[in-house]
Amino acid sequence: QVPLVESGGGLVQPGGSLRLSCAAPRAIFSEFSTYDIGWYRQAPGKQRELVADISASNRPNYADSVKGRFTISRDNSRKKVYLNINSLQPEDTAAYICNAYVPRYKNTFWGQGTQVTVAS
Repeated sequence: QVPLVESGGGLVQPGGSLRLSCAAPRAIFSEFSTYDIGWYRQAPGKQRELVADISASNRPNYADSVKGRFTISRDNSRKKVYLNINSLQPEDTAAYICNAYVPRYKNTFWGQGTQVTVAS
C-alpha cells in the first residue's frame, strides 16, 4: 500500500494563491520517481475531475479549465508533488485529491484530499 497525504488547502479570497502538496511518506525513494501522479478535484454535487497530472518522466498535463493558472511539479527527493494554484476563483472551491499509479503494484492509490474554499 502507498498512502498519500495532501496538505495546503484552506480558505482564500478570490484572486489568491495556494500551494497544495501530495506526499507519499511510505514510498520507497527509488520507486517514487516511477509514479505517475495526478491531482483531481471534486466539488459538492459534481463529478471528480482531473485538473493536472505529471508523469514519471516529469511531463505535466492540464485540464483546459486550469491551464495558465495551475502548475504541477514534483520533487522526488522529498517524495512530493505540488500543485500551485493562482488567481483562485469561487468555482475552484472543491476537495483536491491526489492519486498515484504505482508500477510495483500495478494499481492506483488515492489520498483523502484537502479542502480549498474560495470566498470573500
